[in-house]
Amino acid sequence: MPATAPPTGTSAPALAPGGRVAAILAWCAAAAHPFVLFTGVRAGPFRSTELRLFLTAVGVGLLLPLVRRRPEAALGLLLVGLFAASTTRPDPELIYLPMLAADACVGLLAARRPRRVTLSAAAVTLTVQIASALYITSGHDIFVTTVVALALALLTAGLLGHSARERREHMAELRARTAAEAVTAERLRIARELHDVIAHSIGVIAIQAGVGRRVIETQPAEARNALATIETTSRETLAGLRRTLGALRASTKDTPGQSAGGSGLTAAGQGPGDGPAPLAPAPGLADLGRLTASTADAGVRVEIRHLGDPGRQLPPEVDLAAYRIVQESLTNVVRHAGTPSCRVTVERGEGALLVEITDDGPATAVTPATGSASPGGTGYGIVGMRERAALLGGRFSARPRPGGGFHVTAELPLPLPLSAPPTPVAPTTSLPLTAQEGTPTP
Repeated sequence: MPATAPPTGTSAPALAPGGRVAAILAWCAAAAHPFVLFTGVRAGPFRSTELRLFLTAVGVGLLLPLVRRRPEAALGLLLVGLFAASTTRPDPELIYLPMLAADACVGLLAARRPRRVTLSAAAVTLTVQIASALYITSGHDIFVTTVVALALALLTAGLLGHSARERREHMAELRARTAAEAVTAERLRIARELHDVIAHSIGVIAIQAGVGRRVIETQPAEARNALATIETTSRETLAGLRRTLGALRASTKDTPGQSAGGSGLTAAGQGPGDGPAPLAPAPGLADLGRLTASTADAGVRVEIRHLGDPGRQLPPEVDLAAYRIVQESLTNVVRHAGTPSCRVTVERGEGALLVEITDDGPATAVTPATGSASPGGTGYGIVGMRERAALLGGRFSARPRPGGGFHVTAELPLPLPLSAPPTPVAPTTSLPLTAQEGTPTP
């Protein structure tokens, strides 16, 4: 049986045959409680205390099925049986169990029902208990002590129920907050990935389009080259965008409750009925050559230096983060630095991967890492790079150089290689690495 009435204009949900029978039996057992309790306190030809305690416990147990469904009705029947049994002036120990059961019902109401319902039930319960105490106590002092004990027991039950209610509400709030944070994190991840995929290519396309527009009449060959670069860059951007959306779709299939991922994919034109998007390996530092080629087409020559052990394998997340940081920095150099060249240094150390991007733009130019004309400006670029480094436990800095230009540094931690036991040939095998690592830095 539902605990609350259905909304106006709607019918109550029909119970299954088994549920209907259980509800009927629960109500019948609860209705029999006052009679069983009244009879129990007077039962037995020899007025056996043990028999009466047993029948009292059976009478209270008859209410348990109804307590789960309608605690208010169960409390009312329990109070009726309690007062009826008290009028027979039984031994006080026979009434303790029904009184504790009434307190438990009030605690259950405090955990499930609004405060006004709980206060009303507590007031009625205390009144009936005090009236019952008039029949089972003798003397003014004993009566006052009993009333104080009943009030304290009822207050304790109510506080326990209220504490359980607050704890349940707090857990629900934590779950809702966690879900909201997960949705926000997913939206930020989608925004960061789309920004990294599109920003660099759109900057190159914009520059090439401007070059083609200026020389289309005087230098048709240069205009043709610019259009070819625009076509190639556009295709690569679409492929990267398709790969990113496919990866995001795959990551949100197991979490249908996250609306951020679903809304983002739908906005991109890939609904639930579309086929799987073609996937390709995520870009990494091995793709810097292709990245610098597109940057050169935009008019900025990039010098790349690799230091340390070039054959060391990088974790996929570190490799992708380093590539995105270089990509974003080169994008801002092309768009804001106003310089024909820049330098990228990638150093694979023992415990960290160091990435540095330096340009020699004028001191008054827009800072490339921030996209802001003021030195303290913060744009999406620097925020995204800093977030990538922070998520991996690394460090990131972006600041103007004293003599002009800008300097971006990202240090991403790497797992330490497993130390192998020393062997007789260890000095021979380490010579090439020592020579390579000892190469002076240009």
